[in-house]
Amino acid sequence: MRGRFRYFFHDIQLWLISLDKLFSILTNFQITVTGFKCSEPLLPHILQADFENNQNTTIMTTGIRIFAQLFLLSFVLTACHTAQKFVESGDYDSAIDFCVRKLQGKSKKKTEYVQGLEAAFQKAQTRDLAAIDHLVAENRPENWERVNTIHRNIRARQNKIIPLMPLQSKDGYAARFEMLDIARLESESRQKAAEHLYNQAKELIVKGEQGDKLAARDAYYALCDLETHYYRDYKDKNELLATARDLGTSYILFEMKNQSNTVLPRVFAERLLSIGKQELDSDWKAYFFEEKPGVHYDYRATFKVRNIDISPERIHERAYTDEQEIEDGFDYVLDSKGNVMKDSLGNDIKTPRYVRIRANVIEVYQTKAAKLTGYIEIYDLSRNVLMDTRNMGTEVLFENYASTFTGDQRALSRDSRSRIGNRPQPFPPDEDMLVQAAERIKPNLRDELKRNRAIL
Repeated sequence: MRGRFRYFFHDIQLWLISLDKLFSILTNFQITVTGFKCSEPLLPHILQADFENNQNTTIMTTGIRIFAQLFLLSFVLTACHTAQKFVESGDYDSAIDFCVRKLQGKSKKKTEYVQGLEAAFQKAQTRDLAAIDHLVAENRPENWERVNTIHRNIRARQNKIIPLMPLQSKDGYAARFEMLDIARLESESRQKAAEHLYNQAKELIVKGEQGDKLAARDAYYALCDLETHYYRDYKDKNELLATARDLGTSYILFEMKNQSNTVLPRVFAERLLSIGKQELDSDWKAYFFEEKPGVHYDYRATFKVRNIDISPERIHERAYTDEQEIEDGFDYVLDSKGNVMKDSLGNDIKTPRYVRIRANVIEVYQTKAAKLTGYIEIYDLSRNVLMDTRNMGTEVLFENYASTFTGDQRALSRDSRSRIGNRPQPFPPDEDMLVQAAERIKPNLRDELKRNRAIL
């Protein structure tokens, strides 16, 4: 290592000498001043001050010179040590990138960077070739993916070096790089990696045809890797992709059954089944809301209406009185003689007069409720097994207040004021309330289907 950096330290010495000469020129120049006449001799304390100033200037100049030299030395050593640290830590490619940046576009290439690039390249190639030999020796088909990745890294590394070749430093040192026929090696490993993924996908599809949906999904992902990293077109890959997608997808039929004693309007089922296919479908789940002949469904999700309770139309009347005590004018304060009393400013003294006012309110309260309860069942149709059951329900409430009053309006409370002027409303029909109940329970059904883990 000492011999490698011999030229490097020689250059540093020459730079420091040049820098020292430059500082000498800048800090030791003299200016001759003519036409100066002194009528009095120089005092001793003035001579002493000049001597001290010269001393301070010399010390400052020397300090600046030393600091600059040390700064330059540390900068150059840092650049050198950066590549060396990369190599010592095993990060050979970072050392290569560093040296390539230092050498690109330079007519006079420094020996230390040329030698550093040569050493880092050799170590990186040796490491990668040893890793490839180990992977190939294991004789495992799945290792070819890793082998191909290493081949691609070698190709990228060699492509960084080729533009610099032939590489020779300004001192005459010629670097040697042993390049591999990486195009042939990378093509071979790519073919074997693609073949492994293809064979793996076919084996997984066989399991998918036997009902293993997770295996079919793994086959799909393997074929996607083949297409992304190796070959866009490869044998019957596209047909196998479609097969793996179909085998890996769970087809779910959603339906509604009425087990209550209430006849439901047709629009009730239509609203309930319009639950939102786009919101329910995912990568591996597809929902259907009408059974079609010839379609194989994996799961059946059924919402069963257990009970519907519609209350009678109720009208409640009540009469109540609102009272308030308010200020209503004023009274004069009289003294014992019946005269109006005065304050300190001569004004009449008054006291507020309070009166209690009342308003008689007649309130009409209308109410009607519809309560819907049921449960959702999820069956695995391939095994005819009930996977999950969840209870669900909702309630729709109609309320209306209508009030009138007699008396003083100022006595009305805030609640009474909000209801004054309202009129009795016609009660909603039972069908309308059932449709509202279907709309209200739809989000709950959608959330349950999306998060239920019984559906694979």
